[in-house]
Amino acid sequence: MRTLLISGERSGCGKTSITLAISAILAKHMPVQTYKVGMDYIDPSYLTGVTGRACRNLDSYVLDDDGLRGVYSHAASGAEIGIIEGVRGLYEGADILGDTGSTASVAKALGVNVVLVINAKSITRSAAAIVKGFQSFDPEVRIRGVILNNVTGGRHLEKLKGAIEHYCGIPVIGAVPNMPEMELAMRHLGLVPYREGCEDDAFADRIGFITRIIEEYIDIDALSSLAEEPADPGRAHPAFDQKMPVDLKIGIAYDEAFNFYYADLFDILRAGGAEPVFFSPVHDRLPDADGYIIGGGYPELYADALEHNDLMREAVVETSKNTIPIYAECGGLMYLTRSITKKAGWQGQTDESTHLMCGLFPGDTIMPSRRVLGYIEGSSHNGPMGQSYFRGHEFHYSEIKMDSGQKYAFRLTRGHGISGGDDGILSGNTLGSYAHLHPVSSSGMIQSFISTCREVSAKRN
Repeated sequence: MRTLLISGERSGCGKTSITLAISAILAKHMPVQTYKVGMDYIDPSYLTGVTGRACRNLDSYVLDDDGLRGVYSHAASGAEIGIIEGVRGLYEGADILGDTGSTASVAKALGVNVVLVINAKSITRSAAAIVKGFQSFDPEVRIRGVILNNVTGGRHLEKLKGAIEHYCGIPVIGAVPNMPEMELAMRHLGLVPYREGCEDDAFADRIGFITRIIEEYIDIDALSSLAEEPADPGRAHPAFDQKMPVDLKIGIAYDEAFNFYYADLFDILRAGGAEPVFFSPVHDRLPDADGYIIGGGYPELYADALEHNDLMREAVVETSKNTIPIYAECGGLMYLTRSITKKAGWQGQTDESTHLMCGLFPGDTIMPSRRVLGYIEGSSHNGPMGQSYFRGHEFHYSEIKMDSGQKYAFRLTRGHGISGGDDGILSGNTLGSYAHLHPVSSSGMIQSFISTCREVSAKRN
C-alpha cells in the first residue's frame, strides 16, 4: 500500500485539518487507510469518520518497531493508499535526546515519505530555513514535500515557494490561506469527538468547508505521487492471528459519554474468541455478557443522564459482585466511583454540582483538577489483567479522592495514576485505572482479561 506521512513543524500548525481533508478527498476515489501517531482517540475518530475505515494508532513509545509494523500491516489490507497523521512537531517525543514516541521515529520504522506542514504566518524566506533545518536534523527522515498554512496572498506565496524550492530542493505542493474557518471545534481534552459532533449540522458544514478549501489549494495529484510503498511494512502482529472460535461476549460501553477506544482492541477480542457487544450506559440496560469494558470519554458532560439511568448503575454493581470481570479506563474509572463533582466555573457551571455514579470504588471524582498528561509505564501484578510490564498514556483533568486502604493492581514507575503511582484500583474482578493501554502493546493483558472472563463464565455455567 502506498503511504505518506503528514507531519507538522509544531502543534497548532494546521496538520489535523489538512490531513482530515486530504483523507476525505482521497476517500472519494479509493479505499484510504489512515493512521495517527501517538496515543490519541479524538483525531482518529475524525479520520475514521471521513474514510469509513477504522484509523489505527502508531506510537513508538508503547510499541517497538515490529509492533508498529504489525499494526500498520494488519490495517493496510484492502486499502490503496495510507495516510499517517503525525503528532505535535515532527521531532517531538518522549525524551530530549532520543526520538522515541516521535513522528520521526514512526517514519523511519516504516520507511515512508513525509510531507511537512509549515505555519507560514508572518514569515517568508525564514520558512526555507525551517524546512532546511528539519531536513538536516535527521537525514534518515525522508521529507519530500511542503504544505504551507496561513498564507496571506499571492506575493506571500511567491516568496515562500521560491525560497523553499531553491534552498531545500523539494516542492511546495499546497498553500492554504489564512482563514479562521479552518479550525475545528475544541474542548478541554482536544477536538470534540467526531461521533458527537457529526450529529450537528454546523459541525458537518465546517468539515465540508475545510475539505473544499484543501481541495482547491493543495495539489492532490502531486501529493499522491509522493506516496510510495514503505521500505519495511512488516507483517500483521500475532495478537490479530489467534483465530480462536467465538465462545464469549464482551460488553463494550460505547456512546456519547464513552467512546475512547483503539480499533485494534475489537480485532484482538475477536481473535481471542470474544465478540464485542456494544451498549450505552447513558441510554440502555446492561446486556448479558461474560465481561465488560468501559473506556474513556466525557462522563462529566453526561453526568446527569448517567445518574438518572439507575438501572444501569445498579446492574453494573451487581455484575461486579458476581465476579464477572469489568475493566474501566479513565472516564470508565470515573463512572465506577461514588460520584462526580463539577466545581463552579468548570465548562460553564454556574454552581457546583455532584452526580451519583456506580459506587463500585470507594472514592469520589472531582473536576477540574490539574492537568495530567504524558506517557506512563509500570507493571500489573494481580487482577483480571494478569501480571505484565506495560507502557501507556494518561490524560485527564480530574482527580479521584479514594478512601484509604484500597487494593491496586498497577504500580507505575512513570506517571501519576490514581494516587502517587498507584493505579488500577481493584475490587474482585473489577479493575479501574487512569492508564490508557494500547491494545497491541498490552495484548497479553487483554488476553489475560479474556481468559479471566472465560474462567468465570465456565464456573457460572
